[in-house]
Parts: sequence; C-alpha cells; structure tokens
Amino acid sequence: MPDMSAHPSRLVPASAYPPAADLDSRGFARLLLGGRFRPELLDAPEPDPKEEARAEAFLSRLEVFAREHIDGNAIDRNGHVPEEVLDGLRELGAFGIKIPREYGGLGLSQRSYARALTIVASRCGSTGAYLSAHQSIGVPGPLLMFGTEEQKRRYLPRLAGGELSAFALTEVDVGSDPAHMSTTAERSSDGSHWILNGEKLWTTNGPRADIIVVMASTPPKEGSSRRKISAFIVETAWEGVETTHHCSFMGLRGISNGLLRFTDVKVPEENLLWAEGRGLKLALITLNTGRLSLPAFCVAGGKASLGICRSWANERIQWGRPIGRHDAIAQMLGRMAADTFAMEALVEVSSRVADGHRFDIRLEAAIAKLWATEAGLAIAHAAMQIRGGRGYETHDSLVGRGEVGHPVERILRDMRINTIFEGSSEIMRLFLARELVGEQLAVFGDLLRNDASARRKLASLARAALHYAWWYPSRYLGWPLGPGYRRYGRLAGHLRFVDSMSRRLARSVVHALVRYGASLKRRQAVLFRMVEVGSELFVMTATVLYARELGEPEAERLADLFCRHAGVRVRDRFDALFDNDDVATYELAQQVLEGDYAWLEEGIVSVFTPPVG
Repeated sequence: MPDMSAHPSRLVPASAYPPAADLDSRGFARLLLGGRFRPELLDAPEPDPKEEARAEAFLSRLEVFAREHIDGNAIDRNGHVPEEVLDGLRELGAFGIKIPREYGGLGLSQRSYARALTIVASRCGSTGAYLSAHQSIGVPGPLLMFGTEEQKRRYLPRLAGGELSAFALTEVDVGSDPAHMSTTAERSSDGSHWILNGEKLWTTNGPRADIIVVMASTPPKEGSSRRKISAFIVETAWEGVETTHHCSFMGLRGISNGLLRFTDVKVPEENLLWAEGRGLKLALITLNTGRLSLPAFCVAGGKASLGICRSWANERIQWGRPIGRHDAIAQMLGRMAADTFAMEALVEVSSRVADGHRFDIRLEAAIAKLWATEAGLAIAHAAMQIRGGRGYETHDSLVGRGEVGHPVERILRDMRINTIFEGSSEIMRLFLARELVGEQLAVFGDLLRNDASARRKLASLARAALHYAWWYPSRYLGWPLGPGYRRYGRLAGHLRFVDSMSRRLARSVVHALVRYGASLKRRQAVLFRMVEVGSELFVMTATVLYARELGEPEAERLADLFCRHAGVRVRDRFDALFDNDDVATYELAQQVLEGDYAWLEEGIVSVFTPPVG
C-alpha cells in the first residue's frame, strides 16, 4: 500500500509524473482528453501463439490450485495466508509471471498476469495482494525497468522463485506528497555503501518480505540545497531492518503489512537502483503499471457478486415472485452485469496497451484504476443490498445456521481499499485534471499570469487567437469530417457519441479557463467533472472494442447497456459543469472547519473518550 493518504489542495505537479522513457506520450487517452478520438490505437495486436499456449497452461494449473487450496474465508478469519499456500504459488511460478524466462520467470504478458490476479483474487483478495504487491509494485517491476544487468541476475531469479518483495515509500507524515520524506540515506565516508535510517508505513508484504525497494532522501548535489529521493534494493535479513508493528485493516485481513524501521542499515553502493536522485521518478513510473492490477481485483469481486446475486434473485421469493423479477432488483442486476463487463473490457484493453509498449500508459492506467475501483465498490454495495441481511451476515454465521455461506460482506470489505491505495481516487482525479488542462494552459501562457506585463499578455493573446482560429472549429466539426464507424454495427452510435463528447470536453476545458483563469486549479469539483467525463469516454470505447472482438450477441447487449448508462452520466456531468452548488458547499465546509457547526456534533459520547476501568 504505497499511498493511503487523501487529498492535496493543489494539482499534482507536472514533474511528479514523467512519461516513461522512450515511449510516445501521445497515447489514446491523451488524445481523447484533447478532443482527438483515435480508437484504432486500442485495437488488439496479433497474439503470440506461443505465449498464449504457455499462459493457458499456467492459468489452468493456477485455477485448479486456487479452487483446491485457497480458502478465502479461513484466511479472513485467521488473518493470515498460510505458508503452504504461498509455497504452492511458488511451485507454480506465480511469483514470476512477468519476469523473463532468462531470469527464471514465466515471461508472460500483462494480460496473462491480470487474468492470474483475477483467478486468485476471486478466491481470496489477501492472497492476490501477495502476488500483486510482489510483482506490480515490488522489486521485479522497477528492477526490470531500471536495474543493471548485474542487479537483475542477482535478484530476479530469487524473486521469480518466490522470495517475497515489497515497495516502501509511504511514511507516517508522507503519502501523496513525498517532498517531506524523512527516511534518509547517507553515503559512507569510503563510498562503499549507504547508511539507511527511517521508518516506512503500510508496506504490503513488508513483514514477510525478503527483498524490498526503499525510497529515501539523499544529500543534495553540489551547489544545491534540495535533497533528492533515491531508490535502494534492501534485503530484510540485513542488520538494522525490523518490523515494529503489524497493521490490521477493515478488509484484506490476511495481508502482511506493517511499519518497517531501518536503523543504520548498510546498503551496498551497487544496490542503488537506477541513479542517485531518480527515486521519485522510478516510484511513479512503477506505480503506473502497478495501478493496472487493481482493476483485475475489481473484476474478480464484480464477477463473484454478480454470480451470488443472480442465484439469490432467482431463489428468493417475495410477493409471489422471485425478487429478480421485481423492477427494483432487476435494475440493480442489469447495472451490475453491464458494469462488470465494462471492468473486464477495461482490464483487457489496458493490459494489451501495456503489452504493446507503443506509448506511455500513465493516463490509461490512472483512468482504469479510478473507474474500475469505484465501479467495483458500487457493485459490491449493490450485492450487499440485494442479499439484504444475509449480505451483512458473515460466511461463518451463515454456514453455522445451515445456509450457503456467500461471503458478500467480505467482498465489500476487501473491495473498499481499492479506491484508496495506489493513489486515492482524489489523487487520480487531480493527476488526470493536470493532464486535461495542461495543453490549453500552455496555449494561454502569460494570459493567466497576474505578474505578466501588458506586453506579454498581448503577445500571448495573439498566439492564442491564432491557435484557436483553427483549433476551436476543429473541436466542433471533428477532423477528418464525419468518421465512419459502420464496422462496429449497432454499437457504432456509441463511438460517435464518444467522438462528439471528446471534442465537447476539449472545448469545455477552454471555457473553464476563460471563466476561471488561473483560479481553475482551485476549482477541483469542476475539474473532477471533466475528468469523470473523460474516464467514462475511455471506458465506453474499451467496452465497445471488447464486445466487437468477442463477437457474441450477449457481449454486444452488455456493451450497449453500459454505454447507455455511461452516456447519461456524461451528459449529467456536462450539465453540472458550471451550473452547480460548489461555492455554497465549499463555504459551508470552511465554516465547519472553523467550528461554526460544532454544535452538530453534540448529543453523543465521543469516540475518543476511553471507558473508565
């Protein structure tokens, strides 16, 4: 869990999210947010038959193992994933799914990895977290991208073999803004090693990990007073590494997560990862791919919830009919099915974008993480409502009185964290908002600067006028005019809608900048609505493309219903873009902070008051 903090009051700085090295940053999502709809960028590449055959064989073995040996309810009850479960996953090679075969791994794709996570998480989210924390954000990812050949040959075989890894970034006072990191690494006088000191919070896999990546503040370069952040490969067996607290949570009760302390830990010079001062970029690039694992968990929860509710809605009779025949429940079931299909489409499309290595996926990963985690949570809430009291009752209690132990409350608890870690939903919206307005901010230039001279403002105005003389009409009419989507059949209209709304979104960014100027960065509710429009448009595109690839009438109907619902949400966001109650809500919130409404908190016994005796 690298980031369980919440909401900064400003846009995430551009430097915090660099494009991945050697990749074109003009990917599908970036173009979409700028009013340029290019669905062909998401077309499925030709599959590698050999990789697919190896993946199918592995996934079949994994499915059998998960069914026979992973008991999510027992793990939730005991708060621990047994070592024999981890050993079984090690024997299957599940800790080296994406590690190349030359280093002892399976050498499979992101798509195959996502499918593996879905299988394991469908049985137990905690067990899935071991695989994800190890491979999505743990040592293998950054080591493959930024490690030296010597580092790879030293550590990757061990990691592929199942030595657990973790990613240590977050601190008690440092979450989404790592500028104030207190963990330090100082080079020894002879230059042979670094001396690491500090504490890291919420390190998933940390207490049971063998090898971890630790982010630490390192001395500034000569002529600068600003400390940099560097990344180090640290082995937990080294002297000075200890777990001082094991954290427990509302959900994912079987994960290993704790507070790690480093006291004068000697880290060899050769264990510096990438380069001194490049740790923050390494961390953020690592998180891009890491975020793609969470939608796979959400697909698992969505599919399980849908199966439980389909069965229950047929069995449960109320007022003479199965509850699924009543409109209120049928509406919920229809949305659950459509949204689960959309999540699966999002995982499939995002995974192949990552596998294609054609462009920087940071925007696609952020949207996938944001949309799927919120949709997955909504599906789990709907499952709880459909199951009623039996949804709120635990598996063990249901079984104890002779009923089927559908673990709906466990699914909901496990699902809840997904909107928080790997960057909270608010952080994802802020990041996407910066990307959304960045291109137009560059055009406006000095027009938005209060300290710019009149001459510079006039020059910016002239440049902006010249730019928008072409740009603005093109975002009304599209370019080229009237693209054809006939090959998408009955779903073509949804892509035409995405095309039109993409251009409207780009125009709305300009309207917002004209209306609010530089203060737009503080109007986060406005920015968030635009981000949500862009996210829905991306998911609509992925869903249509996936349905077309499957070629089944059922998939087409699911995609059609999802796009209908998403289209309503898009129109609602546009309607509320400038006609809303944001200012009134903000002003009242400030009064709450000042204590003007403290009387509203009276009439209870404070939860902070310890009982006597």
